[in-house]
Amino acid sequence: LKAPLCARLLWSDAKMAEAEYNVSVPRLNSLLELDPYLKPFEKDFQRRYGLFEKQLTLLEEAEGGFDQFTRSYKSYGVHRMPDNSLVFKEWAPAAEALFLTGDFNGWDNFSHPYAKKDFGKWELHIPPKEDKTPAVTHNSKLKVVVHTRMGERLYRISPWAKYVTRHEKSVIYDWVHWDPPQPYIHKHPRPQKPRSLRIYESHVGIASPEGKVASYSNFTHNVLPRIKDLGYNCIQLMAIMEHAYYASFGYQVTSFFAASSRYGTPEELKELIDVAHSLGIIVLLDVVHSHASKNTEDGLNSFDGSDSCFFHSGPRGEHSLWDSRLFNYSGWEVLRFLLSNLRWWMEEYRFDGFRFDGVTSMLYHHHGIGSGFSGDYAEYFGLHVDEDSIVYLMLANHILHTLYQDCITIAEDVSGMPTLCRPVQEGGLGFDFRLAMAIPDKWIQILKEFKDEDWNMGNIVHTMSNRRYGEKCIAYAESHDQALVGDKTLAFWLMDKDMYTNMSALIPMNSVIDRGIQLHKMMRLLTHGLGGEGYLNFMGNEFGHPEWLDFPRVGNNESYHYARRQFNLVDMDHLRYRQLYAFDRDMNRTEDKYGWLAAPPAYISAKHEGDKVIVFERANVIFIFNFHPTNSYSNYRVAVGPPGKYKIKLDSDEIHYGGHGRLDHNTEFFTEPMEFSNLPNSMLVSKLYYLLP
Repeated sequence: LKAPLCARLLWSDAKMAEAEYNVSVPRLNSLLELDPYLKPFEKDFQRRYGLFEKQLTLLEEAEGGFDQFTRSYKSYGVHRMPDNSLVFKEWAPAAEALFLTGDFNGWDNFSHPYAKKDFGKWELHIPPKEDKTPAVTHNSKLKVVVHTRMGERLYRISPWAKYVTRHEKSVIYDWVHWDPPQPYIHKHPRPQKPRSLRIYESHVGIASPEGKVASYSNFTHNVLPRIKDLGYNCIQLMAIMEHAYYASFGYQVTSFFAASSRYGTPEELKELIDVAHSLGIIVLLDVVHSHASKNTEDGLNSFDGSDSCFFHSGPRGEHSLWDSRLFNYSGWEVLRFLLSNLRWWMEEYRFDGFRFDGVTSMLYHHHGIGSGFSGDYAEYFGLHVDEDSIVYLMLANHILHTLYQDCITIAEDVSGMPTLCRPVQEGGLGFDFRLAMAIPDKWIQILKEFKDEDWNMGNIVHTMSNRRYGEKCIAYAESHDQALVGDKTLAFWLMDKDMYTNMSALIPMNSVIDRGIQLHKMMRLLTHGLGGEGYLNFMGNEFGHPEWLDFPRVGNNESYHYARRQFNLVDMDHLRYRQLYAFDRDMNRTEDKYGWLAAPPAYISAKHEGDKVIVFERANVIFIFNFHPTNSYSNYRVAVGPPGKYKIKLDSDEIHYGGHGRLDHNTEFFTEPMEFSNLPNSMLVSKLYYLLP
């Protein structure tokens, strides 16, 4: 009887695999028309989409639809019922027994056992006290006591904990029951998705000139007005998901549902987002689903005493470079946990979307380690690709964009995976944007390796414009990565120690400061105009923050000196940081008026190596850059598309931007019907000054 059954099962698996290859991807033809070079991998797209469709169908059939499934944070963890009874629910498949202990029962390890349910789930009901108040009050400390099959007793924080805190002298975080008597009520609606995305990448803890961990309230009252003034319409908040190690920059997450308590309370974060919305600014969360901290007592690792639970067991569950655990994205309860985590941040805190960290690590079994990614399409398909992760990302994007029309998702991927930012219905992964990670690397390489006169205009333009057609990119000259200790910001590469002694506007600029200020502006404007369909800046870098970023750690004697942003420098009229700030502000405001980020890619009419001139047109705006260190040009002809009269709208050489005021802004430039660089019109630019006077 067993043999035919086994044979039948094998036949079914083979049929299932065949069905996955023959699945119909609704809009695959659109993708193949966009990029015919993907045609040889058509079956890969069919298989990926088949796996996605199968998982989505299971979610629909097994748990009343993905809407219900992704709201599992409403039943897992701890919840107060209308009668003030409490229900606790966990998933711990390898546990022998579970108990709840805490302030409420005098830390008794055995008085409150969970009842074992099907599929590794555990539940505990605690009735209200005699006075009808909850048995566990707001701000009470709790622990899950896990008894393993090996006879161990482990103390754990619920994976669904909404708030965890750490006593000053303690290393381990505590689970704190968060049930405030007056929860924050959002007052303002979400802003509409902006036409152009201008992102201010931010870290709440360092958002103060003081050497301390800054608060949500400080950010709300002191930083949000600056962001609004600068013309950014989106904030990307880093290091919000709770992380025990501050110096991890938030990338070693221990509690996925808890907003970091080091900056304040959950209600204060809700207020921050609400106030941002009132200013017309959307807020993205830097979400870390690519890996998790190895911590056990205050992390997910070994929650039920096993090597697996939320993660792959054995080597597949370990990231060798990050020393962290890797999720089992095919696990039903893991999908519940991660997808519900996204819904939690969208619903409870009203974030407007996510920047997914470490996507390259998720996409490949090799996690990108030792891979150069030459661009050969074979690198993006085959057995080295982790299709469990791909299906998870497809599910996440499909669900988020189905439930939230204006939700924005951004992928941090260095590999260049094709279709990362194409719709799931085409067989893509469904992200809205990817980070243009080659651009900051190119700027750093140029500053490190080349003299000014040796800059290659064609190479710079190629890096700026080399992106997959139809897949939107977020361009940036530098992000938090370039600000970290061990690297240098662009301002530091350009001006170094002179920033400490020669940034006063009360004294003449020396050549180092002059060159640095002019190039800082030009590099940012070139990136802004040419590099992508969105723009990102890390907080403080817009005004040339004079120091790197380094968190308190043993190696620096736990110092906060570099874990701060010196916004006070911008408020001093006599310092030139104010001039860089003003240029960044007006660059964003000019984009807001003309919308080049939302326009199709630029038409590049000049990248002249001898003249060191770059000219391009985007959104009917002509961008002209002279990078030559010594040559100026008179009556320089540039190509123009639409005929008419042109005027200067943004000039990096203006005095209040730290420039030299060499251009007359009353000058009008008229086009001639003279074809030039394959455009029907052209005009003469009377003066195109070189970098330094």
